[in-house]
Amino acid sequence: MSLEPSGEPDVEIDADPVIDDESSLRTSLEWTIGEENVGQRIDFFLALKCDGYSRMFLRRVLQDGYVLVDGRGVKPSFKVQAGQIVTAELPPPPSDGPIPEDIPLDILFEDEHIVVINKPAGMVVHPAKGHWSGTLTSALAFHFQKLSDMGGPTRPGIVHRLDRDTSGVIAIAKSNEVHYKLAAQFEARDVLKEYHAVVVGSLDRDRDWIRQPIGNHPYQRDKMTIRAGHESSRDAETFFEVIERFTGYTYVRVKPKTGRTHQIRVHLAHIGVPVLCDRLYAGHARATRGQLLRCLARGVPLHAEDEEIVLNRQALHAYQLEFTHPITEQPLKFNAPMPSDIVRTLETLRQQK
Repeated sequence: MSLEPSGEPDVEIDADPVIDDESSLRTSLEWTIGEENVGQRIDFFLALKCDGYSRMFLRRVLQDGYVLVDGRGVKPSFKVQAGQIVTAELPPPPSDGPIPEDIPLDILFEDEHIVVINKPAGMVVHPAKGHWSGTLTSALAFHFQKLSDMGGPTRPGIVHRLDRDTSGVIAIAKSNEVHYKLAAQFEARDVLKEYHAVVVGSLDRDRDWIRQPIGNHPYQRDKMTIRAGHESSRDAETFFEVIERFTGYTYVRVKPKTGRTHQIRVHLAHIGVPVLCDRLYAGHARATRGQLLRCLARGVPLHAEDEEIVLNRQALHAYQLEFTHPITEQPLKFNAPMPSDIVRTLETLRQQK
């Protein structure tokens, strides 16, 4: 199995050259390929060696002929071998990263290599259409001087991601070497992820696997769906286990084996128990006290307190993350406390009993 993160095909890049013709602006670098790098793509090798440059930017440098292997130009997909000499003439690194913002962060762990953060619900991980400020990357840019840039200038440090309204544990890489090794663990499925969710409906068993391919929704661009045989589809596996049952709702532990977009939300909706307050897959975005206790209130007029909004985002929390430290190789496990809105939801549901 290749250790390089997937999903980045080798394509010709239709873009203006990124290299200034003034040689004085470029930095000359040279490496000899060691055994530890044998078989790596040249664009990935460069990303490991050149902090400050994204892999996409380095592909353009390769396309423009400013990187040579044993004196000849190569494509980004070229795989290096031991003893080869790599020379590069690199321009100044791009500086179009996120604008630093003084946003407080709940840091669960930090050393010179990684940062582990408890992301709040409502925070977008990296800039995107409609969300150019208030992102996790803007907060990271303010609080940390050095982060990996293998994901590109707008995603410093980001190895994996959480949806905007999903709270919980997320790991950040401070260097490209750390990013590469963490990404390899994710791809090899050596990272153990545990989520907690409140879902609408009752499950007919206490635990099971969901194995259904996930692909792009045919009509709604912001949604994913169960879709076999489509070019966008990828295999996906999710384990679930009931923690607590209520009338009309269930509190579950979820352990995704793969990491597809919206995987947990799509899989749970597919088996008939969408995540509570999931606007896309459950069809509603908030829950009131009266709605959560509706089984007790049939035929009884609702009081004012029953209109109180208990939850107004999807009830999904990345509770635990386990992986091997990419440098020290020590096993690490991090837990993010359950956020107050999901705790309040569970407390309300327990009033049914």
